[in-house]
Amino acid sequence: MENRQDEFAFGKKNYQLLIAAAAIVLVGFILMAGGGAESPNEFHYDEIFSPVRITLAPILVLSGFVLAIVAIMKKTD
Repeated sequence: MENRQDEFAFGKKNYQLLIAAAAIVLVGFILMAGGGAESPNEFHYDEIFSPVRITLAPILVLSGFVLAIVAIMKKTD
């Protein structure tokens, strides 16, 4: 029997998927950021409620979290 104590918990593919998931989540949060006006008396409806900010970005963040779960649960070879 070989000593399994020296092996890593994840394989190379797991780490690649985890890095991709982190990048997707980061891009989603970057797309959600911004939209504030310089003056508190101004309100820019189109910037705050843009389809990218309220639809695409949350979908990216959630898909990144799902990919992270897949990366953790994937069996190593």
